[in-house]
Amino acid sequence: QVQLVESGGDLVQPGGSLRLSCAASVVTLDSTAIGWFRQAPGKRREGLACINSKAGNTYYAASVEGVFTIAGHNDENTGYRQINTLKSEDTAVYYCAANHQTGCLLPERFSVDGYDTWGQGTQVTVSS
Repeated sequence: QVQLVESGGDLVQPGGSLRLSCAASVVTLDSTAIGWFRQAPGKRREGLACINSKAGNTYYAASVEGVFTIAGHNDENTGYRQINTLKSEDTAVYYCAANHQTGCLLPERFSVDGYDTWGQGTQVTVSS
């Protein structure tokens, strides 16, 4: 069974940085792409970034371009990490997901429907 487990969510002050991790099972490492999403209370789940598992190409949604960074998987812990500088509007549950069909190709790149495996999410709260 393919599994994704996010971690690293926390309460952080505005302007601070936070590193989220997405630990993927060995099977998931063969997937074509890993995506990062977030869902704020009362809002739809929003696609943030996509990385091709093998090539390492990364893509960012316009809303987080230049702010969020997604790193390729680490051979030591099989994780994908997102490092970012936070504002209060970044408060949300953050998810990673695997796309085994189309990779980071459009239009599925930032679409919830393009991903077939999801982690449970990790809560990020930005507040002073």
